[in-house]
Amino acid sequence: MKDSGIDFASLLCSRLCHDLLSPVGAINNGLELMADEHDPEMRARCMDLLNESARASANKLKFFRLAFGAAGGFADQVDVREAKTAIEGLIGPDGRTALGWLVTPPTLSKPAIKVLLNLALIASDALVRGGQLDIAAENGEIVIRAAGPRLILDPELRTALHGETAADALTPRAAVAWLAHNLITDAGATFQLSEPEPTTIIFGVSGLQ
Repeated sequence: MKDSGIDFASLLCSRLCHDLLSPVGAINNGLELMADEHDPEMRARCMDLLNESARASANKLKFFRLAFGAAGGFADQVDVREAKTAIEGLIGPDGRTALGWLVTPPTLSKPAIKVLLNLALIASDALVRGGQLDIAAENGEIVIRAAGPRLILDPELRTALHGETAADALTPRAAVAWLAHNLITDAGATFQLSEPEPTTIIFGVSGLQ
């Protein structure tokens, strides 16, 4: 990959398309089933599938808009309730992953919100069987802890989070980690990552303004 914003944007778009493919594909499948199904009970089940998939798609889009886009308006500070709502939508209502929210300030700077959301996305992805996702923020510091029965953080993501990925080796899978690293670096903050463990991972950021 060439070291340019356009190339990175392409990788990030590939990641977004990958994440949206499943719920959007489920909507398409549900519509196809509805077209051929006449049994009222089966049509009701198809409607449930459509509603669930549409809700998942909308939640992902809201999260991506705040984490990667210009959501939050033109103010320097963003209401932390927006971030909490976005994360709740991302992990879903099925109860597989529980959210612990310990964010003290009512608002955070846009860079801090984006760092928090991108690290939360990486942490929730690592909880392949669900678990507990705890997020805390206070006085320019963010701590995110993910714990579950099976936790996988690809070494490629660790490398990108530490900013050690070569520009031509970056992949869509690691694009979010690379974005988090650059947001932290641009903010003049420092990043810490716990050593690999099978059930727990902790991200720490300090010095955010």
